[in-house]
Amino acid sequence: MRLRVNLLLLAGVLILASCHRSHHKSKSPEAEPAMRIEVSEVKKDSITMQYEFTTHLQSNYDAVIQPRVNGYLLKKNYQSGMPVRKGDLIFVIESNLLSTSMRAAEAQLYSAQAQLAESENNYNRAKPLAELNAISQSQLDQYRAEYLSAQSSVKSARQNLESTRLQVGYAKIYAPISGIIASSEAHVGDYVGPATQFQVLTTISNLDTLSAQLAIPTSLYLKYAREGKSYENQNLLSDIRLFLSSGEEYGYKGVYDYTKQNISSSSGTISIVVDFPNPDSTLKAGEYANVRVGMGGKRAKIMIPQSAVNRIQNISSVWVVKPDNTVEYRAVKLGDTFNDMWIVEEGLSVGEMVALTGLQKLHAGMKVVPNKTE
Repeated sequence: MRLRVNLLLLAGVLILASCHRSHHKSKSPEAEPAMRIEVSEVKKDSITMQYEFTTHLQSNYDAVIQPRVNGYLLKKNYQSGMPVRKGDLIFVIESNLLSTSMRAAEAQLYSAQAQLAESENNYNRAKPLAELNAISQSQLDQYRAEYLSAQSSVKSARQNLESTRLQVGYAKIYAPISGIIASSEAHVGDYVGPATQFQVLTTISNLDTLSAQLAIPTSLYLKYAREGKSYENQNLLSDIRLFLSSGEEYGYKGVYDYTKQNISSSSGTISIVVDFPNPDSTLKAGEYANVRVGMGGKRAKIMIPQSAVNRIQNISSVWVVKPDNTVEYRAVKLGDTFNDMWIVEEGLSVGEMVALTGLQKLHAGMKVVPNKTE
């Protein structure tokens, strides 16, 4: 009898213990609250893709100073590397021989004018005589021919004088543009001019506007270039901004200039030249800078924050929060970045929610409490 009672007591204890364990198991899910995470809605926006190019600035054109006459260099009227203004006298070439030629041309003109006056008088006197038959018609024609010949001689002598005056004027060389003038290999006393070793005296680089060449990969260019001729790229670039080596943004925006037609065989790039105004001489030719441009105009793109993306071994993925607040792992195909966003080419639809925080703790089917961010 006592054994039976003990067995009944033991069975009761086991049943109570089993119920106690069962009770705790059923309450364990409630003991682990759903994790709170930040989420963002997948949106589609119209954006212009931006790209940055490292380049260096250069003068948008250089004026090559070449003497037009031969002679000994008498004067260099500038300091190398310093600015000059359009119209400044920069070189003087000896002009004695040129002046002698000019004086000879003047004398030739005076002689021709005297001959013209004499032949005109002879012709004017001969005309009434011919009307009275005092001289023959052939004599009158001869006077008239001499008069016309003298007119031509005066015209030729005047043109020769103008030419020699120009030659004398060429002995003084003035700056054709404003800019920075380079040094010259010719020194005072050197014989300069055409067909000499000093056919070029120096160059003047315009710095009112500086240019930058953007080496755009051919694949990128073809991605955005519209149908048409390869040199019609006025609408390809927009919002052209320059950032100095210090990181500071330059105060003036750039403008499209032209497209170089030869593709670089070594780098496979197309060079597009843009210009930046430089009214205060802030920019220096030769300095390196970054140019940021918009390319291709506005296009609708699906975008998500970069913090939503996991990238492991070239596989990109996100955690999608479904309407029932459970999460789902999904691989996506990404495009370019835009500011702090990824452009998504495949894998997501507008309106879906992606997780931004707790990515390492999530697993498929897990319940979460989403907190939507703007």
